[in-house]
Amino acid sequence: MTTTVVHTGSAVATQAVAARLAALVGAGDLIVLCGDLGAGKTTFTQGFGEALGVTSPVTSPTFTLANRYEGALIVNHLDVYRLAHIAEVEDLGLPELVDDRSVTLIEWGDAIVGALSGGYLEVRIRLGDGTDDRTLEFRAVGTEWRDREAALSGLADGGPGDAGGAPC
Repeated sequence: MTTTVVHTGSAVATQAVAARLAALVGAGDLIVLCGDLGAGKTTFTQGFGEALGVTSPVTSPTFTLANRYEGALIVNHLDVYRLAHIAEVEDLGLPELVDDRSVTLIEWGDAIVGALSGGYLEVRIRLGDGTDDRTLEFRAVGTEWRDREAALSGLADGGPGDAGGAPC
């Protein structure tokens, strides 16, 4: 398993990388978002959703635990930060969400990887030296993403530069 590393310098650039990832996803895909508080997990999901045609505002599901957005694919956006026990993952109905009509992104997903039955793409977002700098690391776990690893390495190419934009 290789790791693809992408550096961004603004929220706009982070969203552009997420949009390029959205072009690689298929129905049933699972994306685990990892990173410190304020690293840009929701910002990433906003760019991802917009690329899939989501027109309603993408907001953090911290208090609702799960948001569902209509687009070219249904985008399930979960936040498991507040779950106290891994057994609570069953209450989210995760197996039902990961289906042939949707893609699912899970913020703080590294806390529940033991409860995931299939493969997923891990997106680790790290704060950089500058206020708006981010490092995004993409790593395929399991077989579901292995055939797209070469495409993942292209995420650093194209899109807007690192100038401008609001902080992540």
